[in-house]
Amino acid sequence: MTRPCVHLCRGAVVATAVGALVLPALGGTAGAAAPAAGATVVAAAPSPTPSGDEVRDLTPQVKQRIDQAVRRIMKQANVPGVSVGVWTPDKGEHVKSFGLADKETGRKMTPDLFMRIGSETKTFTVTAVLELADEDKVGLDDTIDKYVEGVPNGDRITLRQLAGMRSGLFNYSQDEDFFKALTSDPQRPFAPQQLLDYSFKHPVLFQPGAEFNYSNTNLILLGMVVEKISGQTLADYIQEHILDPAGLDDTSFPTGNEFPQPHAQGYSNQTATGEVEDTADWNPSWGWAAGAMISTLEDMRVWARTVATGRLPDGERLISPATQKERLTTPPTPIPGAGYGLGIFDVQGWIGHNGSLPGYESLTIHLPSAQATLVVLLNTDISYKNEEPSTLFGDALTQIISPDHVFNLPSQPAAR
Repeated sequence: MTRPCVHLCRGAVVATAVGALVLPALGGTAGAAAPAAGATVVAAAPSPTPSGDEVRDLTPQVKQRIDQAVRRIMKQANVPGVSVGVWTPDKGEHVKSFGLADKETGRKMTPDLFMRIGSETKTFTVTAVLELADEDKVGLDDTIDKYVEGVPNGDRITLRQLAGMRSGLFNYSQDEDFFKALTSDPQRPFAPQQLLDYSFKHPVLFQPGAEFNYSNTNLILLGMVVEKISGQTLADYIQEHILDPAGLDDTSFPTGNEFPQPHAQGYSNQTATGEVEDTADWNPSWGWAAGAMISTLEDMRVWARTVATGRLPDGERLISPATQKERLTTPPTPIPGAGYGLGIFDVQGWIGHNGSLPGYESLTIHLPSAQATLVVLLNTDISYKNEEPSTLFGDALTQIISPDHVFNLPSQPAAR
């Protein structure tokens, strides 16, 4: 595929960066080579998790350093607006917004704005599957053909392998026909089966369990499992069984391109022409169980701890301790220092996920050793020197607040 897509034409490159709602893109991982499709990957063991568990006191001086780092990255990467939150139980907190939510009107970014969170949706979808597993309605080692017909290797791919990105299924959002369909009409709806059709016309990349390969196709299948077993739409199940119990009143799973007010406008060059466009009214149904959800800075603060611990804000369990342990078993990936469990990663001790889709990026991570949380929400996905801006923020801010635990995830071009 020729450029109109600096980022969207990845073609045969396999996405190894966790958190990306990947569309076809050009180029590989900055700092970690991305294997070619079908290539054998020898997974490097993650770098040892640093032994320190310190998070610095959020003194006025440290807060000033945080603000300076944010402004530096915004200028460097041309980020219109960003909201940042750092919370600790005993060393303070820092919540602040920078820049513009709307470049046309000059409206400023504020911490209360609704934002699209992209692949952080995966943490909700996988939580739904884990809840059903706790109820013995599904088994993590069930094969997907028990629930969805027509999946290549469906009699061998387990729900666990889907959640852990080890199925070998081609990522539908890397398909060139999908890219053309999406960017030619960004407000069109996509049904889950349509998304699978883009994937299943491609051969499998490897046999189930043999490698790690980040694929949105896996989450579409898990969403379909939730719907089949629960008898509810995925949106309704997540609302009733996850959002309501967690008190996430400002988090939603849209069924179309609806977007609660007030929200930030989103800016992307993941477009048919490659020109920067406002993507706020794009229909995220193409991401569905892999990336359609909307949230706020405060709700993601609550969710960061909930998903990392398996406990609701009131102390009750969202999922059982045994199932949470399985979620947080994070085998190595080809990315040094990063392990990926069941819909969640561990990067140098930070547990959580990132997200990116045209116009928006997010990062929600929790450091259990210090009970600290970092959330970053921004309104562009335009990469800087092949790096996602959300990862630039995560790296720089954790260098300041948790120097023994630096979120140094190598990143890939955005729009995932």
